[in-house]
Amino acid sequence: MKKFVMAALGGTLAGVVATTQFVGPLLAQESARSTSVYEQLDLFGDIFERIRAQYVEEVEEGELIEAAINGMLTSLDPHSSYLSPDDADNMRVQTRGEFGGLGIEVTQEEGFVKVVSPIDGTPADEAGIEAGDFITHVDGESVLGLNLDEAVDLMRGPVGSEIIITVVREDMPEPFDVSIIRDTITLTAVRTRTEGETVVLRVTTFNDQTFPNLEEGLAEQVETAGGIDQVNGFVLDLRNNPGGLLTQAIRVSDAFLEKGEIVSTRGRDPVDGDRYNATPGDLAQGKPIVVLINGGSASASEIVAGALQDHRRAIVVGTKSFGKGSVQTVMPLRGDGAMRLTTARYYTPSGRSIQALGVSPDIVVEQPRPAEAADEEEEGTTRASRSEADLRGRLDNDSLTEDEARQIEEDREKAEAAAALREEDYQLAYAIDILKGLTALGPNDQ
Repeated sequence: MKKFVMAALGGTLAGVVATTQFVGPLLAQESARSTSVYEQLDLFGDIFERIRAQYVEEVEEGELIEAAINGMLTSLDPHSSYLSPDDADNMRVQTRGEFGGLGIEVTQEEGFVKVVSPIDGTPADEAGIEAGDFITHVDGESVLGLNLDEAVDLMRGPVGSEIIITVVREDMPEPFDVSIIRDTITLTAVRTRTEGETVVLRVTTFNDQTFPNLEEGLAEQVETAGGIDQVNGFVLDLRNNPGGLLTQAIRVSDAFLEKGEIVSTRGRDPVDGDRYNATPGDLAQGKPIVVLINGGSASASEIVAGALQDHRRAIVVGTKSFGKGSVQTVMPLRGDGAMRLTTARYYTPSGRSIQALGVSPDIVVEQPRPAEAADEEEEGTTRASRSEADLRGRLDNDSLTEDEARQIEEDREKAEAAAALREEDYQLAYAIDILKGLTALGPNDQ
């Protein structure tokens, strides 16, 4: 026993000595690190004073400090930034659904402004701006070398004023100018309509109104169709949706899921992670869903697409999404400004991060260019031929009743309407065709 006690005591003493020897260098390192930080802050103060005293023109001290803060934040990633009091107020207005501008969501890539997506029905959308476009000049002034906030400031201006932006597009040989008239942008978060037996839910953004608009619009369309039994499914159109509020993305996902995880977020500290789960209730009442995405679908829209895809609740159709898999927290600062800081990454229910990868559709469907659609239409006209029904003196079909003949005519009209939709919006028509196919299989075969 004595030997055991002594051995234990010896081990304890050795542990104390070892711990003391280990903590010493750690404390020294921490002290050196703190000293280095203070030296850097002193350097910042020296530079600030020299700029204020010796720069060729007088500078506004507040603006200089704000620029330094913003530079520190924007050096972290493209989505962290400082928001001046005016910018912070504009952001709060945007989440409520109305603001002034061109109607585009932008990010920065290789020094240029890149369009994440145009917003439906806005001046930029009507002018033909597309997701993936690069904006190189604003009114002839290059945006190269400007940070994102500075470039956005160039694009702001009075409602009704003209702006000319120079655009580089991947499939265009030369840059080209686009004239846009600034306007007040009023966001309609959700637009709903019925195509045949399919309810189309077009979600343009995730603001405070998104889920209420979705819930109300879906109910109205189902009622107009004559009840859920008259609906073959739903298309959730998230194309060119730049995202928005995480809370709204969770509510929209929850609207179609009965249970299970929707999304999880993980920060630098594992303790700060969050997990969001679905609650019982499905607005679609089990009907099949097709989600449409493209390169302009980002952030919150990717959360919804990823959640419904992972739970096999929806078929995702279109092209790869934008790939913004990070969460920004807006933190109020003194003086009414705010700091937008990337604080976490989000993960879909299967545990995948879509950061820089995007959500890959289950079925890849490209949207033809208008010129391509016109060529197809011309080819279709050329190939069109006469049928038996066009021949003079043909025999009538005597095997059909009047009701059967009427039904055939109605089906033909629906088919022609679907063909017209394919020329207008090929991806949407493809999604609707998928739902028609699932309905044709019947409930026992799905």
